[in-house]
Amino acid sequence: MAHQISESRKNHSISLQWVAYAQAIASLQMIRRQVFQVEQGVAPELEFDGKDDEAEHLLAFYNNQPVGTLRIRYLPPFTAKIERLAVLPSARGQGIGTLLLEDAITHIQAQNQWEWIHLNAQVQVQDIYKKLGFQTIGEEFEEADIPHIQMVKFLKPT
Repeated sequence: MAHQISESRKNHSISLQWVAYAQAIASLQMIRRQVFQVEQGVAPELEFDGKDDEAEHLLAFYNNQPVGTLRIRYLPPFTAKIERLAVLPSARGQGIGTLLLEDAITHIQAQNQWEWIHLNAQVQVQDIYKKLGFQTIGEEFEEADIPHIQMVKFLKPT
């Protein structure tokens, strides 16, 4: 998976790369441990749920250091699900989360087979997703003791 984009923000280099989980496990786990386990108190068995090998992973680099990630799982026949979006605190405020999401959406749309993208957003950051065309569905719920809301972005007319 050699797809890569580069962008310069505030004189810093940001690049994104699709990676195989087995090849980037150290970076992916470091980012997710810091954000989800250390910052948010998510239990390791919830964060590392055994589904990473079946997912596609996008890794963000800031000044050549891994700082952000997300994964996509496909739930046939209709759904692509974005999960585990995380950006290290030291790299926040640079638009890295938005770049990760935009690239993931483009990647999913290019496959031209999914009707929608689904995700469970932490309520406190749902506006990031709304700006990219996601809509809330259902009621708030607790996941890992954190308030979440289901969100969906329709790719094809329903």
